[in-house]
Amino acid sequence: MSERRMAINRLRERLPVDAAAVDRFVARHGSPIVEGERATFLFRGEADGVSVRHRVVGLPDPLEMRRVEGTDLWATSMVLPEGSRVEYQLETRRGEHHERFNDPLNPRVAHSPMGSSSVCAAVGYAVPEWVHHDPEARPGELREEVVRSKALRREQPFHLYLPARFHPAMRYPLLVVHDGTDYLNFAAMKTVLDNLIHRLDVAPLVVAFVPPRDRLKEYPNHAPHARFIARELVPLLTDRLPLLDAPEGRCLMGSSFGGIASLSTAVRYPGMFGSLLLESASLVFTDIGFEHGGGPYFDPVVKFVNRYRARPTRPVERVFMSCGTYEPLITPNRSMVPVFRAAGMTVNYTEARDGHNWENWRDRLREGLSWVFPGPQKYVYE
Repeated sequence: MSERRMAINRLRERLPVDAAAVDRFVARHGSPIVEGERATFLFRGEADGVSVRHRVVGLPDPLEMRRVEGTDLWATSMVLPEGSRVEYQLETRRGEHHERFNDPLNPRVAHSPMGSSSVCAAVGYAVPEWVHHDPEARPGELREEVVRSKALRREQPFHLYLPARFHPAMRYPLLVVHDGTDYLNFAAMKTVLDNLIHRLDVAPLVVAFVPPRDRLKEYPNHAPHARFIARELVPLLTDRLPLLDAPEGRCLMGSSFGGIASLSTAVRYPGMFGSLLLESASLVFTDIGFEHGGGPYFDPVVKFVNRYRARPTRPVERVFMSCGTYEPLITPNRSMVPVFRAAGMTVNYTEARDGHNWENWRDRLREGLSWVFPGPQKYVYE
């Protein structure tokens, strides 16, 4: 679509326009206006400046909006390739006062532990239908559990998922999920598991959703955390439940710092787990020097990844990796694929036109889980 024929430019061609015309324009189009591979963001109100704030690598941030002459309507456009999904907020400037907020003209919102953001979806993107509650899918059971951990020196809570039709005569694989509470709250993972198991995409499995207490300390190659997972939690669950007591029946999963926790735990206990499922893992490294730009919390991450890259090992047989092309971690994730493969691991790597957020990780769950623990349908995503 040419820029001249975009809705906002057709409005500009009609200038001057009165407030009623702007009312009709906004009521008809809302915000953002997605036309082909262009997205136009709108804001209505008095301000000294308005901008779109986002975390899309490669685009200016802030993305300044321009007032439509003679009105209180502000607009800016950006290229949005097919299938893209972008989370954003708006920022106004009035004098020295800056205020950030979700787009009041856009009802679509995504949530995270940090709050909420507005969502712009390009042509070709849709929320996967298996994310929503399926009344035909028999629900699994989600239990609240607590275990006393000597390694962590505390009571450690977690949620335990048992699949529908769970039976003690069967043997089930075990998935351990880092940031488990967030996966339940922000990635709809209980519903996703119910649906994918019901549809035979994923084998019935037991899942331990484990939250951290201090993730920035416990997740980057932290020996007590790894010992808790490998020497306390997994043996406890294996004793209590009918699990497949073999590496191929165990997978560690996590996103961002949780991906580092998964990899570093597997490296500390090689052969304990058969698979890793890493989503936007914080695989930050340096090829020279130590300036990584991530701040002090990334120091132990970089130290661990640098050491691993210098002497790669094969702690598991298979790794599923996903990352958003719009996030800063896309380069280190791409760079680690050949490192893992050279170490002898089978790697299934996928990218999405999305960012570092929970709905991106949610949308990759079928592809990842069905590859690690395929159901009777034996879907293959390679």
